[in-house]
Amino acid sequence: MEQAEISPRSVIGGIVAASSLAVSFLLWLVYVHHASADFAGRWMFLPALNAVLNGLCAIALCVGLYFIKHRNRKAHRTSMLLAFAFSCVFLISYIVNHALHGDTIFPGHGSVRTLYLSILASHVILSIVALPMVLTTFFFSLTGRFAMHRRIARLTFPIWLYVSVTGVVVFFFLKAYVY
Repeated sequence: MEQAEISPRSVIGGIVAASSLAVSFLLWLVYVHHASADFAGRWMFLPALNAVLNGLCAIALCVGLYFIKHRNRKAHRTSMLLAFAFSCVFLISYIVNHALHGDTIFPGHGSVRTLYLSILASHVILSIVALPMVLTTFFFSLTGRFAMHRRIARLTFPIWLYVSVTGVVVFFFLKAYVY
């Protein structure tokens, strides 16, 4: 019996639909959900853990880029899977943190607030874009469609790296003014 090839259009459509649901849930969690006061002061290590996971993801992405530039595909694949794993664990930790503690308001004023909000806005917008791009890039790689993988990875990589790095930057802004 022949196995039917999976249509890239249907998979990408599924990725976009799942990403839309995930982003909708995260936006609801951060901006609508009200955390219980029972968890105030508990699990306060989560923001730092999120920053560490974002930093490790950024490092794994850069190492993966180094390996592919030197044509070491096996090491590149390992690095990228590690970056993906760090991002997945980050997402779980991020969800738990916001479910328990809610949103954190930045108390700074003036130009530092403008800078923080600019970085945060670009981080949030690009993280929404990055999710389906990362999943699509992985789909093309894991199904052996390397020409498409390379084409989309050239866009995915800088966005994913920017989101990872600015996640750490946002943490340090909040650490300086809130935590």
